[in-house]
Order: sequence, then structure tokens, then C-alpha cells
Amino acid sequence: QALLAAEADINCGCVVITGEGRAFAAGADIKEMKEKSLGDIVIDEFPGKNWNAIDDCKVPTIAAVNGLALGGGCEFAMMCDIIIASEKAKFGQPEINLGVIPGAGGTQRLTKAIGKSKSMELTLTGGMLDAVTAEKYNLVSRVVKHEELMDEAMKIANQIASKSRATAMLAKESVNTAFETNLKAGIRVERQIFRTTFGLNDRAEGMQAFVDKRDPKWTHS
Repeated sequence: QALLAAEADINCGCVVITGEGRAFAAGADIKEMKEKSLGDIVIDEFPGKNWNAIDDCKVPTIAAVNGLALGGGCEFAMMCDIIIASEKAKFGQPEINLGVIPGAGGTQRLTKAIGKSKSMELTLTGGMLDAVTAEKYNLVSRVVKHEELMDEAMKIANQIASKSRATAMLAKESVNTAFETNLKAGIRVERQIFRTTFGLNDRAEGMQAFVDKRDPKWTHS
């Protein structure tokens, strides 16, 4: 609901998602999950039924990871466009300890983010990455002091929101294409999106503002 509201609000240029309390998201409710049958999982489309809202959100998203991001919590963070981590953050896919595997994209996104060998180790051991290691592995964009997490996330969000919303949405689509397809196909998509920007009022305004040596006045159109 929050993401749909953000998409509908022309004044919203970026969404920041964080956790309440000590964890970003510590994963699923295992007591609830252990009672589910195969039929329940299939019929309820678990996991994934409501997760598509994050994947489908056209507005750029930032995960401000303030603590544990385990299992579904790690998957949730990886669905966001940018991950900013507190020094207290920890990431992991511990599902193997429960006799299952990640089911909301964990094996896929983690492998694309940090590579096969590291992803395989984490998935098969159920181990965790601390924030510094997660940055070293390129899972997160940056690590900041815990007390500075939200200020840093909002600073980046405001930078993104200060751009043309239409262009930012197209840029997000292009980067996601690189994540989802091969280089040759991705370049074709990028070229087409680049050409599309020439139909935007904001493209004309941005270039004119550059020539005039002034700040652009975006209309997000």
C-alpha cells in the first residue's frame, strides 16, 4: 500500500525502507510457517504474492538496513535498488538450517550480487555477512555509523528525488535490465530508453538549463 501510494504521488521521488527496532527484518515467522502444507504454499503463492510490489515499484527504492537482514529480510533488502547498511547490519540466508532454501529470490539475487562461490557458501552454510564484508562483496552500496544511517539514506534519497522523476524511472529500468539480461540485449534496451528521453519535457529543460548555466526546473514530464 505504501509503495502504491508513493507511485501515485508525483512529489515522491524516492522511497526509503528501514526496520523498526534492532532488526531490518529477521525473516519469516517460523512458528507460522511450520504448519503450512505444500498445498498451502502453492495456493497462497508463498513466498512472493505481495513481494512483487517491491520489484514492480517504478520509484527508486533504498533499503536502510539498521540491523539483522536474514532470510526474507535479506531478500527484501536485495529487492530494493540501493542498500545502505548500518555498521550493525548483518546479512544472511539461513534457510538451509530449517531444511528449506530461500524462496523469494535469495539464491538468484545474492549470486548476481556477490558471485557464485560466495553465494554458494552462504546458502549452503547458513552463515552471515557483517556490514563491512557485505560492502567488500558489493552487496551494499556503503556502510555508515549506526546513528548516521537514516541521515545518509535520506541524503541519497533527496539527491535522487531532486532529479526528473520521469528520467529517474527510466534510468532505473535500464539498470535493472543489466541485472536481468545479457550485455547485448541490455545495450539495445539502454539505447531505446536513451532515445525515449528525447521525448521528455525534462530532457529539453535539463539541456537548456545546462546551456543557461542555471538549475533545471523539472516538471516530471
